[in-house]
Amino acid sequence: MADGAELATRPKEVAGARAESESAGLGALAKAQLSGALRLVSPEAQEDVERFADHQLIAAGKITIMSLEAVQQALGERWQARRDEVFTFTEAVLARVLGARGIHLRVSDSDYFIIHPSLTRLQGQAACLRYLREILTQFVGEADHAVVGILQVTKINKGRLETQPVDADKVEQIANDLGQDLSVNQATHLAAFQEDTDITTKLVNRWTPFTASDGRALRISATLEPVYELKGFTRIGFRMIRRVIVVDTAEELDPQQVSALSTADLLRADLATITRGIDRLRAEGAGEQQLSLIVPVSFSSLAAARGRAELVEPVREAAALVKLGVICEVVDIEGVPTSALLAVTALLRPLSLLVVGRLSRPTASAFARLSGAGFQALSFECPHAVIGEAEFQGWASATLGAARKVARSVLVYRAGTMKRAGVLASLGATHISLDAG
Repeated sequence: MADGAELATRPKEVAGARAESESAGLGALAKAQLSGALRLVSPEAQEDVERFADHQLIAAGKITIMSLEAVQQALGERWQARRDEVFTFTEAVLARVLGARGIHLRVSDSDYFIIHPSLTRLQGQAACLRYLREILTQFVGEADHAVVGILQVTKINKGRLETQPVDADKVEQIANDLGQDLSVNQATHLAAFQEDTDITTKLVNRWTPFTASDGRALRISATLEPVYELKGFTRIGFRMIRRVIVVDTAEELDPQQVSALSTADLLRADLATITRGIDRLRAEGAGEQQLSLIVPVSFSSLAAARGRAELVEPVREAAALVKLGVICEVVDIEGVPTSALLAVTALLRPLSLLVVGRLSRPTASAFARLSGAGFQALSFECPHAVIGEAEFQGWASATLGAARKVARSVLVYRAGTMKRAGVLASLGATHISLDAG
């Protein structure tokens, strides 16, 4: 502790003044914003932007900001009256040239966030320069200095993006090599620049809303729920909860509807769930490393060689974030032959701390069919309907009695109350989550 002499020699601060280090930090932040290196993200775009806060994408230079500030400055007082016209034209340009080959989001009144997963850093930036030149030509009449409006994203923070200028000479050269006819579909020109191997193509595709086999646009949401071991009521980590939502109606698909999706759609949903869940774990972990993480994966994805190959990388990435490794939870297993389940569980053992079979309809007959399938644990949720304590105890007794005949460990989710958690523990449950949904 400082003595009186030391305190007396310290300069006095004005009441309410910020600490010197904090002021310096705020000063640097303000300078970055004034210089254009720091770009603010509108509240409604923050969640979408944060989905792409992946070090691989950022390190590879795949994320670009295309700024319309030159259009704003040229229009001056007319900007407010014409902004919607500018946005509509810009969206049309990006939809035409990007289509399903990339991602674009308007993240503020001036900035578009663009990802070209199958182009290199410079080629993606050159493509953005081409787009911006077309927009500037339409609204300003010339695009000689358009390259200053192209920025590389170097860091994604909550509510803001850190950027740096692109290599103007190289980017302009590549953009010029694409030709001068702005009306030509640039996707044709850019095909020559496609990278043969690109890990981020798969990465980005997992996160984007996708068109299912039946034509519906679906998006994936993943949340984390704490899971506890009942013996000492200690938290073992989180489980990932997948939600599949129809974009047009905001309807959430129930487990039966999800199971009815095609094999390709289920794989996309699995990949999106894991990568979104990893993002959540990094954001919500507060630096604390959990013991484990329960990762749900569809049986159909694991049964196909392509699905297993796609899933290995994100599962290993998730495992690296926890102390003991991931727990793979195989879902959509109702009706699958025992031999097929056994083949999948055997393949999962090297990747997983524990292999769990998840039932959406936990009946005695469903549990019996899982005998000999190789699952080390079984999991299911408590009834979603409101039921009394006596009815809950009857359900728990019958369900856990059937489950314990097949597996030593039984995970029961969404118990709702500590009282019901106690009931489940007394009847043989080994792990629970409390969230009642």
